[in-house]
Amino acid sequence: MNFAYTLVYVADVAASLAFFERAFGLPTRFLHESGAYGEVDTGAGGTTLAFVDHATARDSVQHDYVAADASAKPLGMEIGFTVADVPAAFERAVAAGATALAAPVTKPWGQTVAYVRCPDGTLVELCTVMG
Repeated sequence: MNFAYTLVYVADVAASLAFFERAFGLPTRFLHESGAYGEVDTGAGGTTLAFVDHATARDSVQHDYVAADASAKPLGMEIGFTVADVPAAFERAVAAGATALAAPVTKPWGQTVAYVRCPDGTLVELCTVMG
């Protein structure tokens, strides 16, 4: 089994794609003409980060769910990006419209981490590579 993709369910796919480019430097790789599905170029080879609108997601899952942007608290999952300069990445994300949740801090094991919440509700960890 191989990890292939993460789908984030959002209200506005194009807005999430644009935000991820501004905040994290991940350009849009694909946006379906319907606007219901889109992907960013993660530079991670075969691993895809994609966004799906709520109507399409609910149709696929055949159940309702908690929309990340409708929850006052972040959902219990995150997307993680490794970066060389966590403070700079944190500031870029906040300047692009992310909510600062945890400013950069160096953990006892030596890794620097920070957390932001995207306008679509997605929780993102920015961190240095472990080891």
